Amino acid sequence: MEAVISALTEVIVLNPAFNICYIVGAMSLTPGLRPYPVPGDYVIAADRGFDSLMAYGVNPDLAVGDFDSLGHKPNHPNVIQLPAEKDDTDMVYAIRKGLELGYRRFVLLGGVGGRLEHTLGNLQLLDWLARHGAQGFLAGEKTAATCIRDNMAVTFPASMAGYLSVFCNSGTAEGVDLSGLKYPLENHTLAGDFPLGVSNQFLGQEARVRVERGSLILVWEDRGDFYAKLPKLWSHT
Repeated sequence: MEAVISALTEVIVLNPAFNICYIVGAMSLTPGLRPYPVPGDYVIAADRGFDSLMAYGVNPDLAVGDFDSLGHKPNHPNVIQLPAEKDDTDMVYAIRKGLELGYRRFVLLGGVGGRLEHTLGNLQLLDWLARHGAQGFLAGEKTAATCIRDNMAVTFPASMAGYLSVFCNSGTAEGVDLSGLKYPLENHTLAGDFPLGVSNQFLGQEARVRVERGSLILVWEDRGDFYAKLPKLWSHT
């Protein structure tokens, strides 16, 4: 179902089952992760992410942040300047805006590396998105991650290679199935205080991760083909 929404000065025809909200943060953005938005997608620059996008010729739809990392308020028609002291990080505020506009598919870039607490916080945001009926991917530093919870699954194509780690985000994750991987599990319970699922491996065949109850963080190596794989990685029941 398509929805027509008004976002600041721009009208967007949004298909929630297809369109993506890209959010670019302060960490470095490699050429392979430059977003290529299609009509209906939305690009938000969070603080210094504005410079990263402009360097690759991508004009964001919106710039948000306190701009302490950027060092100045960007010259852009759609800017939301936030106070330096606030409860939400710039990334969190940008995600809230994306959800408010109706997006349920998110790609978070420039949020891995640098300060460890920011990376951990961005991984937590993947679960926060899942709780809000959305899915996010975090990509950067040759790593990609997503989160699934409560009767959801991700199917990886046979072209995937390298390592896949599966972590219980907190408490316990019940009814965990890992198939098509070197170390399979069936109807297993993973605990948030022990990394049993670290460093599994793809086998050159389709692989599937599912959880019946609870939350899983999935982390794998990005070999420069993140966007080629992305269409097949959105979660399903």
